[in-house]
Amino acid sequence: MNQIVPVLLCGGVGSRLWPVSRQGRPKQYLNLIGEDSMLQQTLKRLEGLDQAPPIIVCNEEHRFLVAEQTRQIGIESARIILEPEGKNTAPAIALAALVASATDPDSALLVLPADHYVGRPEHLRAAVKEALDVALHTKLVTFGLVPTRAETGYGYIKRGETLSGNVAVLDQFIEKPNEVSAKGYLDSGEYVWNSGMFLFKAGRFLDALSEFQPTIVAACRAAMANSESDMNFVRPDSKAFAKCPSESIDYAVMEHTTDGAVVSLDCDWSDIGAWSALWDTGGKDGEGNVTYGDVVLDNTRNSYVRSQSRLVTTSGVSDLVVVETVDAVMVADRHSVQDVKNIVSMLKSQQRSEADAHHRVFRPWGFYESLIVGDGFQVKRIVVNPGQQLSLQMHHHRAEHWVVVRGTAAVINGDQTMTLVKDQSTFVPVATQHRLSNAGAVPLELIEVQTGSYFGEDDIVRFDDDYGR
Repeated sequence: MNQIVPVLLCGGVGSRLWPVSRQGRPKQYLNLIGEDSMLQQTLKRLEGLDQAPPIIVCNEEHRFLVAEQTRQIGIESARIILEPEGKNTAPAIALAALVASATDPDSALLVLPADHYVGRPEHLRAAVKEALDVALHTKLVTFGLVPTRAETGYGYIKRGETLSGNVAVLDQFIEKPNEVSAKGYLDSGEYVWNSGMFLFKAGRFLDALSEFQPTIVAACRAAMANSESDMNFVRPDSKAFAKCPSESIDYAVMEHTTDGAVVSLDCDWSDIGAWSALWDTGGKDGEGNVTYGDVVLDNTRNSYVRSQSRLVTTSGVSDLVVVETVDAVMVADRHSVQDVKNIVSMLKSQQRSEADAHHRVFRPWGFYESLIVGDGFQVKRIVVNPGQQLSLQMHHHRAEHWVVVRGTAAVINGDQTMTLVKDQSTFVPVATQHRLSNAGAVPLELIEVQTGSYFGEDDIVRFDDDYGR
């Protein structure tokens, strides 16, 4: 059997899952269901397939999130393509196909969104194995989900003549239907939901894209010809990629090809497109409630209640979604949660940081979070992972006081080098070169008190950085 190359698409912000999902850390990098992030779950559900290291397409801002989350589950050799800007799925897949075909044009690319839920992953693996023979015989295969209801929020695919088992000719793509049409599709048994998952040879996809959208292929080839690589990251040339049209794979290829095939798949799937999906997939109590975190319910029914930082209680309510984070609380009718995106739009129009930025900010070395901001001072909690260090840096407008509360810190402070443990501290004056490293085997945690006239992250002058920033 040919090795499969998983291609994970990590675009999208997931604004309907605000306030947990935000631009700085969208839903594919969150632990919304279980202990692993959606990205990690997507990779893990492929275990048992004969596969090569994955190719992951994401944006520059999330590169270290991807690298860290793949490392956490034992994947050290993922190739991470950093899109200069979002251009929809066809260019993203084209970049991955160009990377894979550089070593083997016959690589079988299994294209998966990184933010979907699959309750029966063994069914997905079986469908992939069934589709592989067809894909290796030059077919462009998509996976269609057996519909369970007359859903108007998904696109549909009409199955044509059966090729073998669950594999059929791809007859027609259909946009999101009205309720009457959706019921007709469900009753006919000839239609499946469009999953956004695909399997095809890298070279075959590029040939098809060249036929139907040659400008996309030309722009992607130019971007990769002038790309740069460091560590596992591949950076396509931004100027060349800017000329690429923005197009989905459905519009660019699958709706035009005569070589399309569709595999019917029943795997307890959800795109986790809104908070109601987490209620649908979650374990419910006797009153139909799904809870997460420190939650106490009284006379509450059919609700989803999530706490991330403090106690949340409800009484005498039903059919609600209540989501609490450190800096925001969202309450919505469970049947209207698609409209949460309107809240995000309003916050953006008011230029509120809560629209995009998390209270906890992740960095390649760990994370920090702001605890208190006052006139002329700011207090942060900083956590540095074992073996990691911040850049050698200085600030023009602020001084910093560091107090270690856990772990062992190796510190450069001007011309001094020191080791600090719990309850020890140091003061870093304005315009002094400094560096913080974790010298121990457990996470290093410290409290940082900043004093000065400006505390923005752009007041950092870097002299040396392990992460190429």
